[in-house]
Amino acid sequence: MPKVLTVDDSRSMRALLRMTLTGGGYEVIEAEDGQAALDWLEANEADLVITDINMPRLDGFGFIETLRAQGRRHVDRPVLVLTTEYSEEKRARAREVGATGWLVKPFDPERLLAAVRHVTH
Repeated sequence: MPKVLTVDDSRSMRALLRMTLTGGGYEVIEAEDGQAALDWLEANEADLVITDINMPRLDGFGFIETLRAQGRRHVDRPVLVLTTEYSEEKRARAREVGATGWLVKPFDPERLLAAVRHVTH
């Protein structure tokens, strides 16, 4: 079963993602911010990461940038950004730091699952 790490400071958003993703056949691990996600990834693997941008301690941009800088282990790991942000400037910055794709909240469950399938297969 493919494993998805969700990174969002909102407990309700993590719950919504868990419900959608487990319903789509994915195992879900949750982290409340970028630092917690990096800590988890030190000793664990995920097939995909879905991250918010605006979070305490380490935001999504910093998380993706740090993840990609850690070398080959994470260079090809798909990272989808799921955020309320929608400016082209922020989308461009996400691409620059290494995001694979961008989705806007609130998300459509079918569209989210389609994006997840696309980047994990």
